[in-house]
Amino acid sequence: MKILLLGKNGQVGWELQRSLAPLGELVALDRQPLGGLSGDLASLESLRSTIRQIAPDVIVNAAAYTAVDKAESETELASRINGLATGVMAEEAAASGAWLVHYSTDYVFNGQGVTPWLETDPVAPVNHYGASKLAGEQAIIASGCKHLVFRTSWVYGARGNNFAKTMLRLAKDRETLSVIADQIGAPTGADLIADVTAVALRQVMDQQHLSGLYHLAAAGEVSWHGYATHVIEFAQANGEQLTVKAVDPIETTAYPTPARRPLNSRLNTQKLRDNFSLHLPDWQSGVTRMLMEVLNK
Repeated sequence: MKILLLGKNGQVGWELQRSLAPLGELVALDRQPLGGLSGDLASLESLRSTIRQIAPDVIVNAAAYTAVDKAESETELASRINGLATGVMAEEAAASGAWLVHYSTDYVFNGQGVTPWLETDPVAPVNHYGASKLAGEQAIIASGCKHLVFRTSWVYGARGNNFAKTMLRLAKDRETLSVIADQIGAPTGADLIADVTAVALRQVMDQQHLSGLYHLAAAGEVSWHGYATHVIEFAQANGEQLTVKAVDPIETTAYPTPARRPLNSRLNTQKLRDNFSLHLPDWQSGVTRMLMEVLNK
């Protein structure tokens, strides 16, 4: 099996290089050209040419435009990368009979209510990032290609920047932190996403009826404030010298941003767990592993 991985150096892409390697021949690309191949999603024709040259059995798209606030002003670029480029992959997968694995977001929903979102719930993005990711989903479904689309949320990895690292850095410099407490979701590790992807891919090769859209997130739920508190308390318990004395909860309205954020980022993962016989660990276990790595404990 030949696998083309796009976005190899992102948080999820980095972990996918590890989890997909045992499944077959892996060609991993990022935006930099490599031997005449291009993984730059902003260049649609180069992307199409690259897919045809490689002729993969599976395309795994871990590349995306993820700057949520900048997407409000860079609408065309966000739509090209998240929508049009995904459509190119879907067309090529449909034409060749390849599988397409793609990652989407809870931002396709309006973020209202408190009930975890089902795959079948109505979509209504509240910002352009969400709209561009929804366009990618719709292009995949319209193409008729065999696909696994995983909607996820609050993704983090030990590699690169993440919310926990930001909180630890600020906690060393400030006595008080103010963190949003009315947005609820589940911090989900890039390593978990990559491992679930590999497990699901193995199964769909023999069970093509499992093709479809799935919600993928760690178990449990927490606010950004609760997440920050967990991170700081863990760091202090493990000997980190922090200046912070208080972590104050604030509402989203107290921290205005160019893009609106959904308050309800909960995802119902029952379909994924049932179809692939998976257990998804609680968010705390993944965050703790990441912190152990970051703090070198």
